[in-house]
Amino acid sequence: MRLRTGLCSAVSALSAVALLSACSGGSGTASSSSAPLVGVDYPRSDTDFWNSYIKYTPQSAKQLGLSLKTTNSQNDVAKLTANAQTFISQGVKGIAMAPQDTAAIAPTLAQLEAKKIPVVTVDTRPDSGNVFMVVRADNRAYGEKACQFLGAKLNGKGKVVMLEGGLDSINGRDRTEAFNDCMKKNFPGIKVFGEATNWDGATAAQKLQTDLTANPDIKGVYMQSSFALSGTLQVLKQKGLLVGPKDKKHVFIVSNDGIPEELKDIAAGRIDATVSQPADLYAKYALYYLKAAIDGKKFKPGKTDHDSTIIQVRAGLLEDQLSAPLVTADGGTFGGVPSVKSDDTSLWGNNLG
Repeated sequence: MRLRTGLCSAVSALSAVALLSACSGGSGTASSSSAPLVGVDYPRSDTDFWNSYIKYTPQSAKQLGLSLKTTNSQNDVAKLTANAQTFISQGVKGIAMAPQDTAAIAPTLAQLEAKKIPVVTVDTRPDSGNVFMVVRADNRAYGEKACQFLGAKLNGKGKVVMLEGGLDSINGRDRTEAFNDCMKKNFPGIKVFGEATNWDGATAAQKLQTDLTANPDIKGVYMQSSFALSGTLQVLKQKGLLVGPKDKKHVFIVSNDGIPEELKDIAAGRIDATVSQPADLYAKYALYYLKAAIDGKKFKPGKTDHDSTIIQVRAGLLEDQLSAPLVTADGGTFGGVPSVKSDDTSLWGNNLG
């Protein structure tokens, strides 16, 4: 199930300012006064993935008959807390957010729960506190899929760099732990250089360059998000390593997100794989569950009608784990993990435009 109607042209991080003036900035997009008013805080606008989510959100709100207020916390939990206060003052009936610091958001969640304002978190799961639903994919599976792909391509031997996100985020921890666990269990002959980047592209590029200088025989890179894409390709180009997959100097690259640029880079042989996070479905089901909460609906663990599974993470906390496939050039199976081809029309990254 994908959203395909009324889509603008693909948004890049370079167009963030124009995008925010059009899609966020706290402005409402209400179509009628009777539509329930909800608030959505965008976590950042400096990556193509989150800019795509920003673009999908008002479309989904319109389809679900919701009136919308938006803010942008810019990867700052203090701003997210302040934005939540703004939503409260505006009288919203529910809030969707994607807290990047999943521990520090607990006091805000407690306040919203006390005011009986339901919360849906998107992409991230709070370390503590209650929300109506978590909408994300299985982030441990991201790390495992990347591990199996690289392990298969390197025949279980060699060196790889993992450009970690932020370990203050459940996503960064899940992807990092799963990748390391999988490598230790299945590919003990591969040495992993783990590099903390706090989801910052410049930091990732600098650490990758340092690792490649000290270890020129590195043959794989796992980027935990497309935030590191342009910097990684630039570093490889500078070192004469940005070559096709049939060249013996090729460095195998796996990313996470499934943005259009990644899909084009896979087809062109610049990178080898990604895990497609469903930006369209994150927007759709965040608002779907907010509307359900406002309407008094309840959910239980189990299969859904949209190719996902709701799990109980802990007492009182449910998570809808949406599908996030491995994407490759040939759609093959790697280490037992099936993939879809980069030009598959079911991928949201091929449906922007």
